[in-house]
Amino acid sequence: MPLPPVVLASILILTAELCFAGVSALVKHLTTTLPYEQLVFFRNLFALIILLPWLYRKRATAFRTTQMPLHLLRALVGVVAMLLFFMVIAAIPLAQATLVLLMAPFIIPVISHFWLREHISAQLIAVIGLGFIGVLVFLNPWSNSLHPMVIVALFAAVCAAWAKTIIRKLSSTESPSKIVFYFSFFATLLSAIPLLIRWQPIDPAMWGLVALMGLLAVIGQLTMTRAFSIASPSRVGVFTYTSVIFAALMGYFIWQEPVTWYMVTGGVIIFIAGYYALRTPRRQVIATETDASADIRAKG
Repeated sequence: MPLPPVVLASILILTAELCFAGVSALVKHLTTTLPYEQLVFFRNLFALIILLPWLYRKRATAFRTTQMPLHLLRALVGVVAMLLFFMVIAAIPLAQATLVLLMAPFIIPVISHFWLREHISAQLIAVIGLGFIGVLVFLNPWSNSLHPMVIVALFAAVCAAWAKTIIRKLSSTESPSKIVFYFSFFATLLSAIPLLIRWQPIDPAMWGLVALMGLLAVIGQLTMTRAFSIASPSRVGVFTYTSVIFAALMGYFIWQEPVTWYMVTGGVIIFIAGYYALRTPRRQVIATETDASADIRAKG
């Protein structure tokens, strides 16, 4: 007996978030021997390779666009976000890095309000405020152990939110496939620039882990894209926040990173905020992006 679409979509999202957490764990491990700029390049290169069959099929119109400046801006902001996030992963616990990045959906309405002149209701403002409260509880800034890199992670979340807001503007004239292609194309080129300075040979034993990073990211892309094609994000999107749980578990078992009561409490608050955010009226909904369009959790 086939599973109901909502159940299947939920399973697919959980699988995707497990993959994304796995990518973050691999990045944390690989950055002990490889520059994070190099990992960002390979992350984007894998995504571009996956898109080559689409490029071949659409070769006559693939590069046709009237929004080149926006495509370039989105790629630039997205690569900056990815570089910052990979740098943060190397420095702070996985759960903290993942949690701060997940603030991006709460920042999108703020950017949309000032840039796209979109309305923010009192209900949405309350949800955004609740999300930030959850982050504060999770990070426990009143302790003396809060790493300064959390600020960099927050800036990465702002860049990610800006990149996703650009997608909204692009979607009025561009197809999703073209938006994804241009991001992967320009992101690969842009992320190759730092390698002129930071490239270093990769040990043959490391190539398997680099390939696994790309493979998990692609699996995450495909499963999340499939999930949102068979069920509404408003019904299953809240499961995207499970990446924090997976990251916390991986951090605990691999690097003995502590899981504290305030992390659990903050995570619950963010889940609640995400749940209500996804159930605001459609015109106010906080965008839920898939890795296929702009992932920086190795979801760029």
